[in-house]
Amino acid sequence: MKLLSVVTTSFALACAFATGAVSAAQPVAPIAAATPEAPPPSDVRLEALGTGDLIRITVFRNPELTTEARVSERGTILFPMIGEVPVSGLTPSQAGSRIADRLLAGKFVVNPEVNVSLAQVNSRQVSVLGNVAKPGRYPLDSTNMRLSDFLAVAGGISPGGSDQVTVLTNRNGKQERIEVDLGRMMRSGDLSMNIALEAGDTIFVQKAPLVYIYGEVQKAGAYPLAPHMTVMQALALGGGVTTRGTERGIKISRREPGGNLARIDAALNDPVQPDDVIYVRESLF
Repeated sequence: MKLLSVVTTSFALACAFATGAVSAAQPVAPIAAATPEAPPPSDVRLEALGTGDLIRITVFRNPELTTEARVSERGTILFPMIGEVPVSGLTPSQAGSRIADRLLAGKFVVNPEVNVSLAQVNSRQVSVLGNVAKPGRYPLDSTNMRLSDFLAVAGGISPGGSDQVTVLTNRNGKQERIEVDLGRMMRSGDLSMNIALEAGDTIFVQKAPLVYIYGEVQKAGAYPLAPHMTVMQALALGGGVTTRGTERGIKISRREPGGNLARIDAALNDPVQPDDVIYVRESLF
């Protein structure tokens, strides 16, 4: 079989050289590997039951035993006839087997077939806050476990939101703040910052930085500040200078680190900073 494979490969290459599809002087470039996503934590059991989870229990051929129960702080549920059953840390399938064993041991049901399903996940949730369409707490499961997943289920970033996202994590008692530039991640295709989340993590989408324009411009107001924006580009967002205005003597009011408000003479190519207020004065002539 190996000899046949070699012969087949050699014949295919010979045909490629003969037709000019492959040049002997130019080796075939290797295919670039895609940037891998950050691996999920190895100790996460996304299917395990936990405190606060609501589960639905059905017993085949015994509809009267259908029960909805919430996992208590002790990690247990109450089930008819067999009482308290520890289920925390078990998968739904394992919890069903445990309930079936107890029904069988108590001779309450002959050959019980128990199915346990999650009705509501409360034990492992991630909070999504800030400038998203639907802020709230969302369950961590096999389909929602990465940063982009939770932003999607929260309806995406709202129009006033920024591409700068803050993730607050708590791993083994150590709190960490992670800053993620979503725009840069998508443009570069580097998904290493599309981090896997754990229960209790918080995502905060910041407000987009703004620049304020007033005076002799077509449309005064507040506009989103793009990276490396200049005064000229900011004025373009406001429709440009009116016929009564002048590009000379433009002023920027800027809050300094100490809190003082400075008024700066600005040129068209000067960079703009977040919360700058640009004033275009009226021409004197």
